[in-house]
Amino acid sequence: MPEGDSVWQVARRLRALDGQVLTASDFRVPQYATTDLAGHAVLTTVSRGKHLLTRFDDGHSLHTHLRMEGHWDLHPPGARWRRPAHTARVVLRTDAIEAVGFDVLVDLVPTDREHELVGHLGPDLLGPDWDAVEAVRRLTAAPDVAIAEALLDQRNLAGIGNVYKCELCFVAGVNPWTPVGEVPDLTRLVTLAHRMLNANRDRPVRVTTGDTRRGRTTWVYGRRGPCLRCHSPIAVEDRGASDRDRSTWWCPTCQPTRTTGPA
Repeated sequence: MPEGDSVWQVARRLRALDGQVLTASDFRVPQYATTDLAGHAVLTTVSRGKHLLTRFDDGHSLHTHLRMEGHWDLHPPGARWRRPAHTARVVLRTDAIEAVGFDVLVDLVPTDREHELVGHLGPDLLGPDWDAVEAVRRLTAAPDVAIAEALLDQRNLAGIGNVYKCELCFVAGVNPWTPVGEVPDLTRLVTLAHRMLNANRDRPVRVTTGDTRRGRTTWVYGRRGPCLRCHSPIAVEDRGASDRDRSTWWCPTCQPTRTTGPA
């Protein structure tokens, strides 16, 4: 599942539509099959955690979520699509640009009701509403939940996916299965999250180690070799290809606790 920085980059690309009038729209989901936005101008697109909101001048917002395999592609009108047409869920076309959302979740709501779709989210790590104090408050509301699961819960803070979950726990020296109430300094952890996502939002390749060389861009996530810091073997709770986005990587030496794995 895409991380918050990836979704932020998609929103930035979609802002190429800002100020342009749609010449055609095509919703390829039953609920909106007859919807036509042609003639309406695109105001802007913003990200909210892992959600995208494209706003129009008629007072509606297109909400899309990339889920596991979703993409937004932009190209000149009439250009050949780079992905299978049967996976397209929404098409927005202007005189200059065609934007196609493939395998995305689609909703269309009045802009003043966006909160019904994203109001449950916690502070957005890449948004103007970022509030570290509120993020810590939400995390500590469930002190018995493992920190790895709490970080993935978008109701606590919005934008962390599995990559950042693993990397943040490593950098903070916290075992992923440590209960939230036993994490020594949650303020430091959420501050690290904010800093890490902001550092990567403009990068074409995500880097959490400061080392851009191939195979050294992450501390633990996706690594089968030794820990870059202590050279001990990296451990992984691998849930298989069907749920790889939830698998957890950690270094038992750098991230010790009273347990070395899931209970």
